[in-house]
Amino acid sequence: MKRRNFIYLTGVGAAAAMLPAIPVWGNEIPLEKSLEYVDPAVKRVMADVALNAAKSKGATYTDVRIGRYLNQYVVTREDKVENLVNTESYGIGIRVIANGSWGFAATDKLDKDGIAQAAELAVAIAKENSRLQLEPVQLAPQQGYGEVTWKAPIEKNAFEIPMKEKVDLLLSVNDAAMKGGADYINSILFMVNEQKYFASTDNSYIDQDIHRIWPTFFITKINKESGKYETRNALSAPSGMGYEYLDAKPEHKILHSTGTLYKGRYDMLEDAKQGARQVGEKLIAKSVEPGKYDLVLDPSHLWLTIHESTGHPTELDRVLGYEANFAGTSFLTLDKWESKKFKYGSDIVNIKADKTENGSLGAVGYDDEGVKCGEWDVIKDGVLMNYQAIRDQAHIIGLDHSQGCCYADNWSSIQFQRMANISLQPGKKPLTIADQIKNVEKGIYIVGDGSFSIDQQRYNFQFGGQLYYEIRNGKITGMLKDVAYQANTQEFWNSCTAICDASDYRLGGSFFDGKGQPSQSSAVSHGSATARFNGINVINTARKIG
Repeated sequence: MKRRNFIYLTGVGAAAAMLPAIPVWGNEIPLEKSLEYVDPAVKRVMADVALNAAKSKGATYTDVRIGRYLNQYVVTREDKVENLVNTESYGIGIRVIANGSWGFAATDKLDKDGIAQAAELAVAIAKENSRLQLEPVQLAPQQGYGEVTWKAPIEKNAFEIPMKEKVDLLLSVNDAAMKGGADYINSILFMVNEQKYFASTDNSYIDQDIHRIWPTFFITKINKESGKYETRNALSAPSGMGYEYLDAKPEHKILHSTGTLYKGRYDMLEDAKQGARQVGEKLIAKSVEPGKYDLVLDPSHLWLTIHESTGHPTELDRVLGYEANFAGTSFLTLDKWESKKFKYGSDIVNIKADKTENGSLGAVGYDDEGVKCGEWDVIKDGVLMNYQAIRDQAHIIGLDHSQGCCYADNWSSIQFQRMANISLQPGKKPLTIADQIKNVEKGIYIVGDGSFSIDQQRYNFQFGGQLYYEIRNGKITGMLKDVAYQANTQEFWNSCTAICDASDYRLGGSFFDGKGQPSQSSAVSHGSATARFNGINVINTARKIG
């Protein structure tokens, strides 16, 4: 197997500290090569070589993933282009069951001999693993779909847009922010195309074409006298769309007294201009007085709280203790689910898992086990109803089918349970953001995501944001800073008293969500409408003890 070439994005500045070190695996390729697509007939021939080789060595089940992963990143700072990345990673991963145990091997040698050798190695590994296996793998039954195709319903392939157009956009964004008073700005375009082919002994041959995009920026402004600084990050949402995401029309904008919010599309230049203004306001904003507040949380903020306090703790592998990397296991133990009455949230809290939502990061037709994707209730009327489970977990919670949430981040990685799009459903009664605010006597309206921490059971947490506005007697009275709220998951979701209607429903999400050891990255969206949470403890993050 060729060595992975890890290219780390550097120089994105202190404002980008929330971003992980982002590896881009693969080989640099010419821009025009990104537009190529491998004929599914060719991939079927390769898949059959693997299936037959594994069967001949004793595999009772085999699945094959042939993946071509394209990553294109454009990174700028002020008036300079910092980095242009255009990579391809192409290979095959083969997973088998032999003697009741899993085995996996992968290769980028895509001739018949290379594929057969990888398949035989996967079987040999499974047989060795079986010596330590206490009980055989139990796979939920799965029908075969024959030859099927799924393509993300994009309008503009981001890889077809000229590089100069992308660079010009980011430099114009930077220029607008600097003219608006910013001292520093980094802007980045992340674009991904996953061309994935799945085949299995269940008689599925599934070809999928998946696209994702994330335009973002990080603005910094410094008070020259005090040396203190504030930041304002983009209010974009990473999306399972093409370049059309950057073509916002008036119907994609929510106009509010605090600024423009975005729904389904994004105006990066406009947001940079208002970001430069708002970061200046943050420098002179009043520092929050600690205490209990009613919080009005915008979807651009609430997505992260959903991700950490609902998405991860309902992953069945964390519940069972099989997975503890990246912030631990889960407080939502099986006994709570078995009771059928565990009150996770208030009666209006309804949270669904959905792998099909249009425009979401996690939307695919079929998961990496060949399971057709769908949706299911996780929390209904505030009660814990279900988890997120894949084929070899389904029997543990009495399911006769997988929920279709298995994923691997590369052909060379083994697939495992990953988070579906987990979303808070909008309220059923007409309710706008303005309606939410006018009903609050003492509160804070929070926009955008910020730093956070959560314990090893996904129970006690603390979240910050980007923008904070004080609410007094139903009106926004000004901007605040140094805000973070603390709660435990059950207390927080049971304090939810109002959710805006579907007209305010928006997606946020994580373009790089880490899990596992060795670590893998996935992309997942979380939707909600603006929601109110009563009596939440707010601390002042600038205050020190002593």
